[in-house]
Amino acid sequence: VQLQASGGGPVQPGGSLRLSCAASGRTVSSLSMAWFRQAPGKDREFVAAVFRRGGATYYAESVKGRFTISRDNAEDTMYLQMNSLRPEDTALYYCAASSTLILSTIRDGRAYGSWGRGTQVTVSS
Repeated sequence: VQLQASGGGPVQPGGSLRLSCAASGRTVSSLSMAWFRQAPGKDREFVAAVFRRGGATYYAESVKGRFTISRDNAEDTMYLQMNSLRPEDTALYYCAASSTLILSTIRDGRAYGSWGRGTQVTVSS
């Protein structure tokens, strides 16, 4: 599956952005999909995921209540709605997908076989 992420950009603290991840080659309903991010000098970290079976969602504690992950099966696109953005949310955001991962590994980047190119989010006044 090929993934194309978009929607990043500069935003002021407290603002909102919506990231998109378009999938081709597989329908998103057959995939577990996730967002990860990596800030300069830091390790890649899990942000949010949606499991392929049932569509259950999972979030990092740092974004819970502010970010919402969703998918549009008709458009084969996954989204990340980011509200109340903070400077510490600044990072390169990647989308990832897997058709085979098990639920216990959903926060582990190593469980995902397909990755899109990152989209930069910069939160600054």
